[in-house]
Amino acid sequence: MALMDEMTELGRRAKAASRELARLSADEKNRCLRAMADGLVAAGPRLLEANALDLEVGKGLGLTGAMMDRLALNADRIAAMAQGLREVAALPDAVGRVLDTRDRPNGLRLRKITTPIGVVVIIYESRPNVTADAASLCFKTGNATILRGGKEALNSNRLIAETLITSARSVLPSFPEHAIQVVPTADREAIPALLSLTQYVDLCMPRGGEGLIRAVTECSKVPVIKHYKGVCHVYVHAAADLGMAEDIVFNAKCQRPSTCNSAETVLVDRAVAADFLPRMAARLATKSVEFHADAEALQLLAGAICGTSSVARAAEPQDWETEYNNYILNVAVIDGLDAAIHHIHRHGSGHSEAVVTADSAVAERFLAEVDSAAVYWNASTRFTDGGEYGMGAEIGISTDKIGARGPMGLDELCSYKWQGFGTGQVRA
Repeated sequence: MALMDEMTELGRRAKAASRELARLSADEKNRCLRAMADGLVAAGPRLLEANALDLEVGKGLGLTGAMMDRLALNADRIAAMAQGLREVAALPDAVGRVLDTRDRPNGLRLRKITTPIGVVVIIYESRPNVTADAASLCFKTGNATILRGGKEALNSNRLIAETLITSARSVLPSFPEHAIQVVPTADREAIPALLSLTQYVDLCMPRGGEGLIRAVTECSKVPVIKHYKGVCHVYVHAAADLGMAEDIVFNAKCQRPSTCNSAETVLVDRAVAADFLPRMAARLATKSVEFHADAEALQLLAGAICGTSSVARAAEPQDWETEYNNYILNVAVIDGLDAAIHHIHRHGSGHSEAVVTADSAVAERFLAEVDSAAVYWNASTRFTDGGEYGMGAEIGISTDKIGARGPMGLDELCSYKWQGFGTGQVRA
């Protein structure tokens, strides 16, 4: 079958499945989700075998250690995927919620309710858990899903999707088998072919590096919700508790550096730079963090990392706008809140930013004026996550301003429609 024909068949099947999903009750969907969770746990040994094949592919492709970490599954991550499904099942159904009602003078009653979007294409790299997260959230909201993971994760993604479908059909035989589909080819031409199917595909959500997302946006003929990159900042204000700031920076950079909500730049007020930067550097040196710093910060960092496996060099202009997904951190010494906000607006990606300060006026200005999807006062940027926000599993993080913004859960996967209730009214 030619590639275009194959993608068209995927889209046609997904659209038909979305019509069937719209008829399922909340109870039926939740029963399926719980069965899917149990199925993933039971399939654990097979998932690890499939993932081992993918890890070999990743090695052959020369993926970095951080990217290999994103690709890897283990017993804890499989359990976390299953728990995410159970949490989605426990959430209120987002479909059919009444958003607005209006009674017109002529007696016509109007009601605005949430509805499924229809067919959602998810394009992503490396992380197999996205397969379960995306499929579960789309299913809960009555959307059919077409999943296009990276070639390095094809074995894991296929088995996860197969397990979800088989498990759901074990408790609900009427579960539409094409509600969750994985694009079966690694051919890059499959993406523009799939995203040309405006008669079948309603929305595309790419998750991955900036290059992937720009390529998807440029070729797509269907709407795209974007997250170009996560260039996140932590600003250590002059009134910060430096112990707290050290903990927040360490968490934001090192807890899982391969994620889009990890910090890429730390901005430090000149008034506390001499005290803070050496202690921060010594702490991050335990993870062999590489520092790209401005001239003043470089001088303060050098002594703290002497004798460690960390290195520091002068920052290049492009560093301030780079998402590393690795143990690399930009550092700059600045003069106050205005300079911090200016730097973030000039170099940031609109993802997540944090200020560490005991000064509430400074914090309130930072929260109000920094134009990013998520801003924090005395907390790590790593909290920008659907699970941490109580959304259950997360389908992505949008840095768009129109429509969904920030972590996307069930509410962001719904559209709406107006329903009118009349008694024979006609318009004059």
